[in-house]
Amino acid sequence: MSDMDKDTRNAMAARVARDIPEGAYVNLGIGLPTLVANHLPPEKDIFLHSENGVLGRWVAAPAGEEDWDMINAGKEPILPLPGVAFFHHADSFGMMRGGHLDICVLGAFQVAANGDLANWHTGARDAIPAVGGAMDLAIGAKRIFVMMDHLNKDGQSKFLSSCTYPLTGLGCVSRVYTDLATLELTDRGVLVLELVGDTTAEQLQALTPVPLDFSAVACALAAES
Repeated sequence: MSDMDKDTRNAMAARVARDIPEGAYVNLGIGLPTLVANHLPPEKDIFLHSENGVLGRWVAAPAGEEDWDMINAGKEPILPLPGVAFFHHADSFGMMRGGHLDICVLGAFQVAANGDLANWHTGARDAIPAVGGAMDLAIGAKRIFVMMDHLNKDGQSKFLSSCTYPLTGLGCVSRVYTDLATLELTDRGVLVLELVGDTTAEQLQALTPVPLDFSAVACALAAES
């Protein structure tokens, strides 16, 4: 899980939930992405998927109401909402590999401007590799959304011109949500859709070693004024 505080994590999850369209089938990966389930508008028909074999809608189980037979991919207890289905792990991976998911939300160690994803291993000798279903999801889902801190523990950007960690998937990431901004990866470059909080364009560009296009942010500000 991220080092960012609880409020920042939940605010990021709410931004992701806001951008998920009606009728989408959405896998939520381990870590930050599991929070998205708690922020989906109840009036929207959205179908969540978990690689351990759950499909439908759920939220985090309230304290004291945990049923450890009801968990998400991160082994966190969930409260299933009416209509949830449970099925075999193999069938779940069949959905992932068969192109049946519209969006997958994943965490990441690094993302490159061309959409490359590194989220299973830092390459360090003492690191424990954890592929899980990430590679299947990276190539199986129609769109990949990533949630991550903008900076690592050393204050360096996790959004790079190219990844230095072992890759999970090539050119698979569509959009990146960080604690500072929302970035859309396009054929024409990296488009900043949103600046978070008091972050300015100048600050974000100074922290990010990739050219950023702020035209969408500028248009939004012009429309508000």
